[in-house]
Amino acid sequence: MTTKLFTDKEFEDAHYTDLLRFECEQCHNEFTRSKKAHNDAVAHAGVKNPSGYCSLQCLGDSHVTRVICNCAQCGKEISVRAAERKKSKSGNSFCNSSCAAIYNNTHKTTGTRRSKLEAYLEEELSVLYHDLDIIYNDKLAIGSELDIYIPSLRLAFEINGIYHYEPIHGQDRLDSITVNDSHKFRDCLANDISLCVIDTSMQKRFTVKSSAEYVRIICDIIDSALS
Repeated sequence: MTTKLFTDKEFEDAHYTDLLRFECEQCHNEFTRSKKAHNDAVAHAGVKNPSGYCSLQCLGDSHVTRVICNCAQCGKEISVRAAERKKSKSGNSFCNSSCAAIYNNTHKTTGTRRSKLEAYLEEELSVLYHDLDIIYNDKLAIGSELDIYIPSLRLAFEINGIYHYEPIHGQDRLDSITVNDSHKFRDCLANDISLCVIDTSMQKRFTVKSSAEYVRIICDIIDSALS
């Protein structure tokens, strides 16, 4: 039943062409309908207070089954179409595209691309610290991927290239990466993990010579933690 936003006296005093105020049953926004149109709806429905919607969109939405759930990324309570949630392979729903992008980027299990520098760092560190358990590109510690993680030292490294600082693939993509990076800092802090970011944006292309400095920086931090 639609909600009338007028009194019985206002209805009696109104002419057939006068507009009366109603509240949409679906979106709860105010809309207007002429007295004549309201009377026609009453006659057609056979009830004193028939259903009322501000648009065909709201009329259609009123017949769609919706479920209440939480955004898989930020936890905000949202209402989604049951059919859309059922079609989702993961069963997850999101309040907006930004939350969906952040979640999918931090929970992907395939398609992870490692730079030549990251692969080189793993080779070098594996030789230099062969007695130290070092985990690479793993999500176990905080639920999102850490480039380098040393459990015994509660120490992690992120190798951040130019994509973390400049909008190479657009501002929206950079904003998403920035938010993801901030979440890693937050989650590491919550798990008592020291996160060190190695800015490699100055390296335009991979060479062993230009990568030696990054090896030295990481080794200095590890040695300090060991001592």
